[in-house]
Amino acid sequence: MDLMVEDLAAIDDKLSGRHINLDPKGYFIIYLDREAKLIYAKHFTNVIDERGLAVDPETGKVIPARGKVERTHTTVFSGRTAKELCVKIFEETQPCPVTQLDHAAYLGREFVRAEVALVTGQEYVQD
Repeated sequence: MDLMVEDLAAIDDKLSGRHINLDPKGYFIIYLDREAKLIYAKHFTNVIDERGLAVDPETGKVIPARGKVERTHTTVFSGRTAKELCVKIFEETQPCPVTQLDHAAYLGREFVRAEVALVTGQEYVQD
């Protein structure tokens, strides 16, 4: 089957809407610094409540999935490539800030997307 770009985008869009279990160790906000030619990943801690929602461990408030939230990150990782970021986070950081394989796979995909955007000049928006 010859997949077109539109077909691949439709598959990604559909999968992006699925339910995911949140990582109890926290989440990452990924962004680019084009001037420095770096990909950044800010790590934030959270607690997962009985409903499966991410909660700020300091305030007890639910962390919304969309919109701006004023929180302080615990760590900032940076790298020139997706691979460099993955090595820093998954191999060099102890204890690892990621506890679920699906979260690790998601981060790997996002880091590759960020790297491509950095190299090509395309816009990067985290999924």
